[in-house]
Amino acid sequence: MSDPVMGTLYVVATPIGNLQDISERARQVLARVNLIAAEDTRHSARLLEHFNITTPMVPCHDHNERTSSNALVQRLLAGESLALISDAGTPLVSDPGYHLVRHARLAGVRVVPVPGACAAIAALSAAGLPSDRFVFEGFLPARSNARAARLQALAQEARTLVFYEAPHRLLESVLAMAEVFGGERQAVLARELTKTFETIHGASLAELAQWIATDSNQQRGECVLLVEGLNEKAGKDAVDAESQRILKLLVAELPLKKAAALVAQITGVRKNLLYQWGLEQGL
Repeated sequence: MSDPVMGTLYVVATPIGNLQDISERARQVLARVNLIAAEDTRHSARLLEHFNITTPMVPCHDHNERTSSNALVQRLLAGESLALISDAGTPLVSDPGYHLVRHARLAGVRVVPVPGACAAIAALSAAGLPSDRFVFEGFLPARSNARAARLQALAQEARTLVFYEAPHRLLESVLAMAEVFGGERQAVLARELTKTFETIHGASLAELAQWIATDSNQQRGECVLLVEGLNEKAGKDAVDAESQRILKLLVAELPLKKAAALVAQITGVRKNLLYQWGLEQGL
């Protein structure tokens, strides 16, 4: 490859675990640009040292990106070439870099992607869930109420759902998904992808929660959760969590039959289906 074009920002994907996954193009770009903007310079120093890359680095992370972007863009406008990297995978995918890339583009700087590893896409490719249409949700809110609200907003989503999750919140997130989406919804946990203890395990959400709860090793490392979307036919014949909640509220004041009729008007779920569900729940 020829030397990087001066005045260009390269967005470079780095390995998510296995260092052999770095591309030759990425290695050459990182070695030849004037400067590397890294999410964590101490973390990335190990990667650069492994490949004998001595390019200087500056930090570009969530806490300084807004303030540092202007200085970096000025260097680009002055003719320097820069590479942007995150701790692992593709920058900007639940990682810093958005403000720098946007600022650079608005300033007329050429931005060039150097593609490579991405945990979300790697997990999707091996999950065995529909991949023709999917939605990436990144990390769910840490607080239980906000997390439940976000999941509720996704309950009717027909596309495969892809989440990142911190290991210490993994179990509670899967339990919340089972409660909102239904325990029978199929899901896959892809953990420590490309690393020594890589795990890709599929099950219903209820079964997955039990499996995680009984094996503390599954609550370690980098985690990607994938959940099948709502089946269109099943959705027509199912009482979603929000309809359940409204029905429970109304039935406290009204006969079940009347409450079911009102919920049907509000949500569009069939009245008979709501009534039958209420009977099964003993409402």
